[in-house]
Amino acid sequence: MFERIKSILIKEFKQIFRDPRMKTIIFISPLIQIILFGYAANKDINYVPTAIYDKDNTVESRELLRRFTYSKYFVPEHYIFTDKEQNRVLDKGLASVVIHIDRGFGRHINADKDAEIQLAFDGTDSNTAMVVMDYANTIVGQYQQYLMKERAAAKGITGPVSNVDLRDRAWFNGNLISRNYYLPGVIATIVTMMSLLLSSMAIVKEKEIGTMEQLIVSPLKPIELIIGKLLPFAVIALIQIILITILGVFWFHIPLRGNLILLLFSTCIYLFTTLGIGLFISTVSSTQQEAMMSVFLFYMPAVLLSGFAYPIANMPKIIQYFTIINPLRYFMVVIRSIFLKGVGIEVLWTQLVPLVIIGLSVITLSAARFRKSLG
Repeated sequence: MFERIKSILIKEFKQIFRDPRMKTIIFISPLIQIILFGYAANKDINYVPTAIYDKDNTVESRELLRRFTYSKYFVPEHYIFTDKEQNRVLDKGLASVVIHIDRGFGRHINADKDAEIQLAFDGTDSNTAMVVMDYANTIVGQYQQYLMKERAAAKGITGPVSNVDLRDRAWFNGNLISRNYYLPGVIATIVTMMSLLLSSMAIVKEKEIGTMEQLIVSPLKPIELIIGKLLPFAVIALIQIILITILGVFWFHIPLRGNLILLLFSTCIYLFTTLGIGLFISTVSSTQQEAMMSVFLFYMPAVLLSGFAYPIANMPKIIQYFTIINPLRYFMVVIRSIFLKGVGIEVLWTQLVPLVIIGLSVITLSAARFRKSLG
């Protein structure tokens, strides 16, 4: 048995690495993807193109605007003087926010009355708009504290002004860098895509080039053929995750606080599901194009329902039930926990057990379908 599996393994590795383009797809493509995603998958807002519309032009309005423009977020790109210009910069996307201070702002401040300013946002990207609004509220809140101290000093109150000092502490990702959260998820999606594509082509390619009949009449048993077909892709997937993990840690400085052995062990369990699904797709597809389309039909919903970009808790209840059978959901939690939290198997077993159950079910179903197709 082992000699027959060894022979099919050698044949598969030779077939994979004979084509130089295949080497590029297997080893270079994931590195390019992690670099592109590493720079693109970044939701930190550090630059907000801003338009200034100051109709008051007093000491008070200029002080507030100074606090906005001296922050590291609001960068004044345009100074406008009419409502028509305000509409133009927002319509054309020249500014993400317009700080509009009307006449009488300074007069109301000096009269101890409420003063108003308007921040007109480009709300097409609601998440960015919410973050920018939080920045603006923080700056305005600091300005209000400054005014309270000024008023207290003007009234001869020399004692300290009461203040609430909020001290926050973020665990696991202290600087709240979004890249640290997204890149481990990108690693999971890349491994998923590559293992699905490679395994789904395994049987279909034999059908297309006409060698499937030779494998059927050979002494190979179905289980030996399955192991010989899938094991090379499992090895390749493990090499890929090591390479892209090294790139993520040393190039993008993503923290790897957990055990690398546990990461590889969890990946092996996860590969049971992806390789099994790829094998099933391979048995029901007649051409490589059909197999590729079937992979994307599974891959896109799997990513959307994995919690990669959208929290599962925010999804409708009926959709949350569908995520229970999505293996990428569990692996996403595992890989992010190993990278950012550094937890061990005593915490992650609740995610690994469903992965084992799904993996065994999928590989059993795929093997049964494969035996039927051979028959």
